[in-house]
Parts: sequence; C-alpha cells; structure tokens
Amino acid sequence: MAKVQTKLPSGRRGEGGLTKDEVTAIQRSRILFAMAEAVADLGYPSVSVADVVSRAGVSRATFYEMFGDKQDCFLAAFDTAIGLLFGGLDIPKDKDPKSFDVLLASYLESIATHEAFARVFLIDIHAVPEGTRRRAESQANFAELIAMLFGVTDPRRRFACEAIVAATATLVTARLAVGDLDGIRALHDPLVQLAADLLG
Repeated sequence: MAKVQTKLPSGRRGEGGLTKDEVTAIQRSRILFAMAEAVADLGYPSVSVADVVSRAGVSRATFYEMFGDKQDCFLAAFDTAIGLLFGGLDIPKDKDPKSFDVLLASYLESIATHEAFARVFLIDIHAVPEGTRRRAESQANFAELIAMLFGVTDPRRRFACEAIVAATATLVTARLAVGDLDGIRALHDPLVQLAADLLG
C-alpha cells in the first residue's frame, strides 16, 4: 500500500501548492495517525482531543470540522487500520488451501509493520461498544475467507475456521501488547500447522 501523505508542502494553495480538498485530506490523515499513536502510548480511555491535535499539529477547530468527538475519530482510525492491515493483502478469489500460508504471512507482517494501528484494531477497539461489534464483524469476515480457501461447507469445519481466527487474534494480541513484533511474525508456521490439523 502506498504511504499516506501527512505533510503539507510549503507554498500557497492554488499556486503550485495543494487544493483545499487535498489539504483537508492530509489534515484528516494526520489526525488519524495521531489518534493511533496516542492510543498506542496512553490507551484509549486516557487519550484526549488535546493529545490528538497536539500530535497532529492541527487546531481543535480543524478536528471538530472533521469529527464529532473523540470516539468518532477513534472509530475512523479503526477503519483506517482495516485499510492498512488488509488493504495490501492479496486476497485469493478461489478455493486454495495453500493461499492461507501466504495470506497469513502477509497479515502478520502488516500487524508488525503498522504497530500503532494494529493496537487500535486488536486491543483498544474494545474500549467502545460500537468498536466491539465492528471487531466481531472483521473476525467473522476472516473466518469466511478461511472457509472459502479450504472449501468448508459443514458446520463442524466452519466452527474450526472461527477457532483459527480466534486463536490468531488472541496470540497476536498477547505479543502486540508487549511489543514483541518478531514474536508476531513467528506465529506463522504454528498457525499454518493448526489450520492444516483442523481443516486438512
């Protein structure tokens, strides 16, 4: 995935610089990145709008032009996390159990690469009720993808897909919480073997 532009170049808008819409998009990205970093450092309950705007280098007025409140911004950061963590993955369209190996490796690398947004996605999202629902939806979607790759149709093996996703989330979260990024990457082989054991 291309790097998100978060810096404003010098120069006046409309004269070789950026348009108003482009400036707004960059400011929004800066706020979302600042939210993710603040949450990673402080935890969602302790983060204030002041923390976010200070890190983003924008005014409170700019923040409230884009977001209704802290939670609104946080949920937008969660959506951004999904884009960063899953947007660059090569999602297979057809049944192919071997694709799970590649997909899992790419996912674990995305988690390790985007640590702050991964914490929003896996850890702090549970601090708000709406976030818990969204997180559950993302896990269900991942389980559906695994079921498709392995050609799962019966209820018993469908439950195994859900168990693989739950195990992956729990194991990744435990390592992410202590900053063990190499440990996250090292989960690949054991999880591939788990899927093979459960789904053949």
